Amino acid sequence: QVQLVESGGGLVQAGGSLRLSCAASGLTFGTHATGWFRQAPGKEREFVATITSDGFSTYHAASVKGRFTISRDKKLNTVYLQMNNLESEDTAVYYCAADEFNRGSRLGQAYGYWGQGTQVTVSS
Repeated sequence: QVQLVESGGGLVQAGGSLRLSCAASGLTFGTHATGWFRQAPGKEREFVATITSDGFSTYHAASVKGRFTISRDKKLNTVYLQMNNLESEDTAVYYCAADEFNRGSRLGQAYGYWGQGTQVTVSS
């Protein structure tokens, strides 16, 4: 049974940092592309970042580029999202997702496995 578990969310002041983690069981990120998405209240789900299974190709949304970094620890089978210089607009529930076809897509429908989400709240 595949399970993705996010952690690391919380309340932080604007300008602060958080690191989100996504731990997997039942699949290995070494064979799956992994994406981070977020959804703010009343808004549609939004792509944040993705990393391919080899860990070498990444893509970040324009809204977070230069502030957020996606990375992967192969040994721990964990994907991270380092978030720096947080803004109030980053407040959302953050989800990690895995794609067995390793497409590195920005589209949520490309991902077949999803975590339950972790809340990030940025106070201004």
